[in-house]
Amino acid sequence: MKKLLDYFWPALGAVAVAASVYLIYREFEHQAVGFAEIWAALKAIPGTHYVLGAAASLLAYFALAWYDRIALEHLGVKHISWAFISLCSFTTYALSHNIGASVFSGAMVRYRAYSTKGLSAAQVAMLVVLCSYTFGFGNVLLGGLLLSFDPDLMQRLSGFLPDVVTHRHTARIIGLLCLSGVAIYVVGSLMHFKPRRIGGFEIVYPRPNVMLQQLFAAPLELIGAAAIIYFALPATGNPGYFPVLGAFILSFSAALVSHAPGGMGVFELLFANLVPDASYPQVIAALLVWRLFYLLIPLLLGLVVVVIFERGQLGAALRRRKLDGEAPARPRSDEKAGSA
Repeated sequence: MKKLLDYFWPALGAVAVAASVYLIYREFEHQAVGFAEIWAALKAIPGTHYVLGAAASLLAYFALAWYDRIALEHLGVKHISWAFISLCSFTTYALSHNIGASVFSGAMVRYRAYSTKGLSAAQVAMLVVLCSYTFGFGNVLLGGLLLSFDPDLMQRLSGFLPDVVTHRHTARIIGLLCLSGVAIYVVGSLMHFKPRRIGGFEIVYPRPNVMLQQLFAAPLELIGAAAIIYFALPATGNPGYFPVLGAFILSFSAALVSHAPGGMGVFELLFANLVPDASYPQVIAALLVWRLFYLLIPLLLGLVVVVIFERGQLGAALRRRKLDGEAPARPRSDEKAGSA
């Protein structure tokens, strides 16, 4: 069975590569059906803003690697280097962001990598949960802050959501409830509260040093990802960074819930309605830049990492099989007894 698994995982990795290449092709095919105005909007973006967008993408992926680091620290795992964690995290999110809700999202890629460092399946599963929890924590924290101080943001979703939800007073109440949840989480960590189960969901309060890292790392990924779009939007019609951040959080969260690969369609639809001041070609151009820096370039680089990794794993499996075939057969116990 173990020999079969040695070949199964590299084959599965190859399938992941093929699926991802197809997604890249479909993405470019989908985006190629644009208008001259979109191309003009892309050319109008200053070169320095492209550089700033690339830097913002690096910031976002640094934060994602920090998610893994925090989870490993919570699990008491300290022997894995930052370089390995960063590479594993980058590849994981590069694939899962593009593929969406698939068997390659999170657990499988991480298990393939972290199992080579001695982590068990249960530890990797807990790591995936903790990373998802950190991401959710960042959404609740930033969403709570934005809705508390700018409740009018939800009014831009009138027609998509019920009026009772988009009303500014309701939005502020939701924001304050989110911040209250964050405050309880912080106090629970500082006071070493026991885990609490709410339905099928269990809230685990980490050690204070882990919680403090979450407070900074959790929002950082969203801040960096939203900054890509902010830098790509023109000065005219750009509502400012914080409205863009709020629009990004709402749109990106809805896209994740939809499970569409890369949030395609859902993300663009909501974001365009949440940032109505900029023209449609300018918004689409900014979102194309975001997809380039946050999705497509990381996907291409992630595919290279997967190919190199799976090639090494397949080579190791073949070498093990060759050594097993060359090893001399052990004498049977009855042969040992006869010779004695």
